[in-house]
Amino acid sequence: MDFAVKADKLTKIFGSFTAVDDISFEVKKGEVYGFLGANGAGKTTTIRILCGLLEPTKGDAIVAGYSVKKDPEQIKKRLGYMSQKFALYTNLTAAENIEFYGGIYGMKENDIKERSKEVMRQLGLEETADRLVSGIAGGIRQRIALACAIAHRPEIVFLDEPTAGVDPILRRKFWEIIDNISKQGTTVFVTTHYMDEVENCTRISLMDGGKIIAEGNVQELKNHAFKLPVYEMETDDVGKAYKLLTGDKETGEVSMHGAMLHIISGISMEALQDKISGLLNKAGIIHGRLNISQPTMEDVFVKLVRK
Repeated sequence: MDFAVKADKLTKIFGSFTAVDDISFEVKKGEVYGFLGANGAGKTTTIRILCGLLEPTKGDAIVAGYSVKKDPEQIKKRLGYMSQKFALYTNLTAAENIEFYGGIYGMKENDIKERSKEVMRQLGLEETADRLVSGIAGGIRQRIALACAIAHRPEIVFLDEPTAGVDPILRRKFWEIIDNISKQGTTVFVTTHYMDEVENCTRISLMDGGKIIAEGNVQELKNHAFKLPVYEMETDDVGKAYKLLTGDKETGEVSMHGAMLHIISGISMEALQDKISGLLNKAGIIHGRLNISQPTMEDVFVKLVRK
C-alpha cells in the first residue's frame, strides 16, 4: 500500500446541509498534500472525518491502513494534529509541553525525554527548551505545537492553518521544517489560506461547496485553470480601474492583486491594450502597459472558485 490516505465517496450530511459531498482522493506516503478552499468549503469537516473524530454519513476513507468507519481509535494513535489554535500549556516549558503530549500519545516514559530533545533539535527549539511558553513569541509557539504533534512519530500529520498569524520570515522557516519532515517519510496533510505557501505542496486539491473541483500539482492546476494568457497592468487607482473593466464584457476576466490588475482575455495583447487604455484614459486613470504574467495559485483559486 503506497498511500497514506484514500477517501472513497466520502459524504457528511448535517440535517439538510451536505458539508462533504461524495469526494474521493488519494494521498501518497511521504508527500505534502495541500487541501484548499474558502471558509465553509468543507475542509475542516473532511479533516475531522479523516482524524476519526466524525463518522461519515456515506462512503469511507482508509487512513494509515485503517477505516475511519470501523477503526477510528486505531487511526487516532497513528496521527499527529496541529491547528492554528493548538493548545499549549503556558505554565509549562517548551520541553515539558512536548513531553506531556508524548505521554498522551502513549510513548514509553524512558523514550519521551530523548524524543523531546530530538524534535527540539529538528525544529531549532533548543534555546527555548527550558522557557515557559507564556514568555515565548507566537511564531516559535507554532513550532513547539508542531513538535508536540510529531513527538510520537506519527505516520501522518494534519496541519490545519498552521501558519495563521505568523510573519512571512517565520512562515518560510516553518515550511522548510515541513519539507524536512516529509523527506523523512512522514505524510503531511495541510490546509492554508496563504496561496504562496501552496507552491510548497507536492499535490493539491481545491474544495468548493463540499466537492473537490480540481486536483493535481501546481503546474497541472495552473494549466487546468488557464487556457488563455494572463496579463497584468499597474494603475494609480486599482479599485476604480477594476470596477470599470469588470463592467466591460469584452475585456475578459479581471481581478485585483495588490496594486496590479490581472486580466485573462482571448484577444491579442495589442488589441487588449488598446481596449483597456481607451476605457482607462476616458476615466482619467493613469496606467502602464500590459505584461504577460505567470498565473499564481491565487489566480487559480479565484478563477476556479469564481465558476
